[in-house]
Amino acid sequence: MSMEQILVAKPPENSEPTPSAAKGMRADARRNREKLLEVAAAVFSERGIEGSLEDIARRAGVGIGTLYRHFPTREHLVEVVYRREVESLCAAAGELSLSHAPDVALEEWMQRFVGYIAAKRGMANSLRMLVNTNSELFAESSGMVSVALRNLVEAAAHQNLIRRDIDSTDLLHALFTIYSIPDAPDWHERSRRLVKLLMDGLRWGAGAKHAP
Repeated sequence: MSMEQILVAKPPENSEPTPSAAKGMRADARRNREKLLEVAAAVFSERGIEGSLEDIARRAGVGIGTLYRHFPTREHLVEVVYRREVESLCAAAGELSLSHAPDVALEEWMQRFVGYIAAKRGMANSLRMLVNTNSELFAESSGMVSVALRNLVEAAAHQNLIRRDIDSTDLLHALFTIYSIPDAPDWHERSRRLVKLLMDGLRWGAGAKHAP
């Protein structure tokens, strides 16, 4: 299963981001948990699911016992890291909408999305191992990503800043074609140019009537 298949799926009805599991924890426990997740995301991206849990705990500045209190198994840790990363990406859609024009917010989010997915190549291998054991998690998360993009597209189209005949699912698949470009020193610059090219196409003829 590809990273695209993991994140692009039919959104569950009424899919919305779920509250963080850290709510209700003591401040120090919450800080430890967030630091562990931050470090684990980096380690799994670099080394895949075989990244050392002891190394994660050490880099987070806590003992291995603290890690296991928060995340009893490696699988649980990978699942929570994945959920946190997706929630952060989806939250960025709302944040960008508050500070930018709708079409600019859409473009900035697409840039972040492509960069996020590219940075998670190692984690993609980890997620493939979990897809069959927690399909509900991936259905929920893929729905969140789809909803975030759809909201951005609809906001920009409503103000005639992009074409109205755009399907956000098609756009998501187009973004994954950028992600699939092989690694190279100029990858980030090339990806930025391709997102700008996509935006040129989205803006072309904005306000004009297009066939459905």
